[in-house]
Amino acid sequence: MLRKWGVSVARHRLISVLCWAVALAACAATALFGVTGDSLFQRLSSAGPSVQGEAQDAADRLAGPSGQQTESLSLLVHPTDLSSPDLAAILDSATLRLQQVDGVTQVINPLAIPPLPDGTPNPAAAPLLSADGEGLLFTAEMESTNGTVSDALLTSVEQRLDVAADEVSQLDPNAQVEVGGAPLVVESLVAVAESDLQKGELIALPIALLVMLVIFGGFLAAGIPLVGAIASIIGALGMLYAFTFVMDIGITVMNVITVIGLGLSIDYGLLMVSRFREEFRARVGGEGPGAPAGRPGPPVAEATELATGELLTLTHHRHSRHELMLQAVGGTVNTAGRTVLYSGLTFAIATAGLLVFEPSIIRAIAIGAICVVLIAILTALVLVPALLGYLGDRLLQPGLLTRIPGLGRWLTRFGDIAPEDGVFSRLARGVQRAPVLIALAASAVLLLLGSPVLSMTVSNSADDAIPPSSTQYDFLTTLSEEFPLATAPRVHLVSRTDQAAAVGWADDVAALPGVTDVSPPVDQNGYWVSRVEVETHQGAEVVREIRGDRPDFENWVGGVEAQAVDYLDSLAQGAPLAVLIIAVATFVLLFLMTGSAVIPLTALVISAISLGAAAGVLVWGFQEGNLSGVLNFDPDTISGVDALVLTLVLTFGFGLAMDYEMFLLARIKEHHDRGESTRRAIETGLQSSGRIITSAALIIVLVFAGFATGELMQMKQIGTALAVAVLLDATLVRIVLVPAVMTSLERILWWAPRWTAPIHARFGLRE
Repeated sequence: MLRKWGVSVARHRLISVLCWAVALAACAATALFGVTGDSLFQRLSSAGPSVQGEAQDAADRLAGPSGQQTESLSLLVHPTDLSSPDLAAILDSATLRLQQVDGVTQVINPLAIPPLPDGTPNPAAAPLLSADGEGLLFTAEMESTNGTVSDALLTSVEQRLDVAADEVSQLDPNAQVEVGGAPLVVESLVAVAESDLQKGELIALPIALLVMLVIFGGFLAAGIPLVGAIASIIGALGMLYAFTFVMDIGITVMNVITVIGLGLSIDYGLLMVSRFREEFRARVGGEGPGAPAGRPGPPVAEATELATGELLTLTHHRHSRHELMLQAVGGTVNTAGRTVLYSGLTFAIATAGLLVFEPSIIRAIAIGAICVVLIAILTALVLVPALLGYLGDRLLQPGLLTRIPGLGRWLTRFGDIAPEDGVFSRLARGVQRAPVLIALAASAVLLLLGSPVLSMTVSNSADDAIPPSSTQYDFLTTLSEEFPLATAPRVHLVSRTDQAAAVGWADDVAALPGVTDVSPPVDQNGYWVSRVEVETHQGAEVVREIRGDRPDFENWVGGVEAQAVDYLDSLAQGAPLAVLIIAVATFVLLFLMTGSAVIPLTALVISAISLGAAAGVLVWGFQEGNLSGVLNFDPDTISGVDALVLTLVLTFGFGLAMDYEMFLLARIKEHHDRGESTRRAIETGLQSSGRIITSAALIIVLVFAGFATGELMQMKQIGTALAVAVLLDATLVRIVLVPAVMTSLERILWWAPRWTAPIHARFGLRE
């Protein structure tokens, strides 16, 4: 069926390309301009990972009725003379201007809050005054719908606060004056994400093109995977825009999905183009770019039978060269396309394991990633074959670069079509001389790289969410340092009891290790609330300690650290089921591909060891701060390995590892089915797939590395960890450890229970 599909797409290539062009134009238009007036970037949110746990329950109780929830913008001034009558006049004037704006529910001027009857400062003003008494927060609260303020209202309030900020700056040039708030934080993070995306693409795409030029020796062949990747990016952005209407799509979601789509599309396009050149060259019996120097193309009859499984001898048929090209496209889709299909399904199923987790951001990433994988598969099975049908014969002609004296001979050494014997086959034979010893040595290296995992601290990174390049960085930094009571509490105690009992609980908590201060309980919406200050990076331990020894009245432990604990507990609860889904689905797909029960088990174990090494590098580089100089981040802001980052790295890293596993196993099985011994099949399979695996991995490593240079900390960590995971998988794992393990198990490698034979016979990977 896939063969017929490939021939049909290539034969009707104009219709296929036009359909793609229309679909991509629609996706690009909706992402850039929207259908409701808002572009994709305007509809993104910055909400972090959260779950409906005890901390959220506490926050809901303190917030009161949902109708009372508002958004706010603040004018921050520090340091300055709070007794200045000119300052008071500026703020009074700003109050009048803001009160005239429709949608402003309240303007809070700390200088206008009267003291208590006894002359002492009013506690209500405390959060709006700096700890040193030399700064203030002037705040305007606005109506919001589902946590969103209308653009018109936000612009009006921001403009009036900007006017006041200019007036204060003229009054006191030495004061730091900033306008900020949650809506502006969202805008700044979206701008950073958009910049990171553009920067990553500007780095990744040209480098990917350069690598593919080396592989294919010409711009036409190198351009096809790149066109497929660009199509996938545009499709992913259009898809994300549609999803913003049914769920919150965060900034991290967009960048993660775009990067994954870009990497997979290049991988799949590279595999398809390489296989097409091999198939077409075999049918016409000539030489082409990328073929080993001095090695003629194989006889048509032999190559057709061996490469595609066809039993026809084409020399005895009067097929035109065009028909040969169409058949080559069909053979490509039937072989490489089938590998892409299985590989993409494995990646999608691995990602589907994320759907069992509670946090909405993880489910959004899972749904988005599944869709973008489907787009990558469609690109490989529809757009790429159509482009092959257009370029067909020209892809066998020597590329422009291969005609350059000296360079052409060098390029053919690194072409996509491997010789029968080469570096990878010699490496395989070397591994097979002592497979058990080499397997143990490679495993030891991976375990050593993964050893930092033993000291890993999993956290929910909130402190490092705002990069220095954000326009709100100075506002938020000063707010945290100078106005601690205006920031969300790290931990707070919420209770429904009498004041004396609440005071007693606060005193008990104050004596716990890691607690630096506990404020006296205050009444808020009928609950007693105490703010708990904790030592840096000790919040999670404090929360668990408080929850482990509760008083006998109704109580809740909330705050930022408590939300992180609830989030991590939720992930831990869903992890076993997610791992089970991924493992079972991967086992079934690999069994259907190979007919073996041993190969899927070894693939799962090897992948686990490899991912452990990537996680170890994540701990070493970020938690321990060893990559801070290279990647330009402050290690003091990193409290541990971010739980979201770890979840995505393990899931996507596994999916990418299975990509290369499929590439290799498809070739090994192909050679084994021809009657080659297991050892010989491993050797020839690695030789025929080694160049493509290494080239594809090099490109995707560069893609991830490009995005690791961005400002968003989560993307920096994800890009770095996945680059390391792919690099290890395509080198030490795929060309050393896997051949060593498969050779060590050669006597039982293809074993499966007898009752599974009919299942594989009916559903297995074949014509």
